[in-house]
Amino acid sequence: MKNVLCAKCVKCGKTYAATPNLTNCACGGILDIVYDYEYIKQNLTKEKLKSRPHTMWRYRELLPVEESTPDTPLRVGWSPLYEADRLGELLGVKKLWIKDDGQNPTASLKDRASAMAVAKAQEAGAKIIACSSTGNAASSLAGNAAAAGLRTFIFVPERAPKGKVAQLMTFGANVISVQGNYEETFELSKKAIDKWGWYNRNAAINPYLSEGKKTVSLEIAEQLDWKMPDYLAISVGDGCTIAGVWKGLKDLYAIGFIDKLPRLISAQAEGCHPINRAIAENKPWAPMEENTLADSIAVGVPRNADKALMAIRESNGIAVNVTDEEIMAAQKLLGTTCGVFGEPAGVTGTAGLKKLCEQGIIGKDDTVVSVVTGNGLKDVANAIKFCGEPMKLPNDLDALVAEIGKRGLKTE
Repeated sequence: MKNVLCAKCVKCGKTYAATPNLTNCACGGILDIVYDYEYIKQNLTKEKLKSRPHTMWRYRELLPVEESTPDTPLRVGWSPLYEADRLGELLGVKKLWIKDDGQNPTASLKDRASAMAVAKAQEAGAKIIACSSTGNAASSLAGNAAAAGLRTFIFVPERAPKGKVAQLMTFGANVISVQGNYEETFELSKKAIDKWGWYNRNAAINPYLSEGKKTVSLEIAEQLDWKMPDYLAISVGDGCTIAGVWKGLKDLYAIGFIDKLPRLISAQAEGCHPINRAIAENKPWAPMEENTLADSIAVGVPRNADKALMAIRESNGIAVNVTDEEIMAAQKLLGTTCGVFGEPAGVTGTAGLKKLCEQGIIGKDDTVVSVVTGNGLKDVANAIKFCGEPMKLPNDLDALVAEIGKRGLKTE
């Protein structure tokens, strides 16, 4: 890869050749892909981007793939960035945009990482890819791998929502529902991958996955005509996504495509916030229980904490925790003001933004992008539980009139 110099450990600084099947450093640290920015500057221009297909692969010069590696089959990336003026006015910010990444093929941002995993697995000559996941990484891998003709073994904790498990089964994955939490699920997947030599899609092991995830921030920058907001809010679980977002922004800054780096807002659930707790206490992270309905970010032992903490600190970011009730309220608010249906984990960034606005930390002169990382159809049970059941009536207009009057609904 002409655009990649090496992979470098974020802990000890040791460098490695950027081979397709990279895993962690010998010291246990996570690797980071290091680019040749001078080469990229010579080969990528904003003008060149205008004629390219609207997928994540439009940014190939900023991605760690061989020139001969084909784009993966599914249309991943270029999700809509909506101007959320009504919601911005309600929250009291100057300008707000919502990036709806639930519009990806398997309905989550994780498609970006899984498409990258499929590309690198093909470079490695692998036939089988495996991972552990609370749900979205699993379904995205199963879908992207199926489209590319690769087989998958997927490990999920038994609490994984049925909507996500249904996707897995439909995509033909070999699904192992582990009787335990995410940590136990991860450990079993690791043992199985070591035993059978499958290609490893686990986010904290495979350094290429955050490179796929970073394309969401590359898109945001391009969709905003390279004029960056003051803040970017995102949900945080294992830390891979926020780390990828920051990496993408730094890449753009290094090649001169943007002249400003936004501050990151790291939003976690009150019932599981080991990364934000480390920021608040200025201490190393420590495990926590996984006590939140936002299953996709219920990660008590974050595997990508080092990169996430670096991203938050380097950006002078803000860590905010929100309760399950605040998360579900944000889901409803996004729906009623923007027409965007996000799953609980997917709207946690917006819930965090709402809380910071109420506290006066984010103000009326600030501009913000909030990323919705997954679609609400992934977990309809909690949405119905929070929003309530529909009116259930016979085919009787008088009964309808009476019910509407009882509820005090406006009909004009």
